[in-house]
Amino acid sequence: MTGNRERSSGRPDPWQPRMYSPELQPLLQSLLATLADIDFAHHSDIETVRNSPAEDWLKQATIRRLQQHHRERREPYVRRLEAVQERIRSMAA
Repeated sequence: MTGNRERSSGRPDPWQPRMYSPELQPLLQSLLATLADIDFAHHSDIETVRNSPAEDWLKQATIRRLQQHHRERREPYVRRLEAVQERIRSMAA
């Protein structure tokens, strides 16, 4: 058996790192990092509320508000990420 992997399908090799254009890679990294920061802050806020001594009804109301705020914060970044992904697909076609 040789060290080379042969591809029998047209799919990319999962062991090869994906390479993006120099203009898109930093944008992708920035968008993904921002989304990760937003998600981390949200999970931290949720845990803080869950571990608080407040009454359950207040915790649930606060968590619902936090979830709505989380969706609103993420939305523009998700839309931008989807646009970048569409651009990548169109470049690959």
